[in-house]
Amino acid sequence: MQYITKSPEETSQVGYELAKKLDTGGTLRTFIAMRGEMGVGKTAFVRGFASYFGIEGVKSPTYAVMNQHTSKNSKRIYHFDMYRIESDDDLYSIGYDDYIESDGYALVEWSENIEYAIPHPAIYVTIARDDDDEMARIITVEVEEGAI
Repeated sequence: MQYITKSPEETSQVGYELAKKLDTGGTLRTFIAMRGEMGVGKTAFVRGFASYFGIEGVKSPTYAVMNQHTSKNSKRIYHFDMYRIESDDDLYSIGYDDYIESDGYALVEWSENIEYAIPHPAIYVTIARDDDDEMARIITVEVEEGAI
């Protein structure tokens, strides 16, 4: 699936719609590998995803590496930022395995930095700038079989 958005709000809406679709599925845990250069809207996408579950105040976990959010109906979102992860030790010292094996949604920004540690099946969300429009984003969502 591919979407073109023209504002951070529209990018958030795509995240919201993905959460809505996943919430009707039977999976207890979902891994969403997010890719895209800095400032392209990955956190805006996560903000929209979380808003579907009534979670507000989502911020980039760049320095914390992971922020955990829990909705009123106990849905958990693990929001990772792997920008600063440089080794296996960095990754596993934050409890990565424990989080991704727990029930909930793991949304992982800069997943390309931990390609070797992405569980399967996964959903891949790539956000890119549109060369013809500085504000536009091209969002591609690829779903591995069994991820939903």
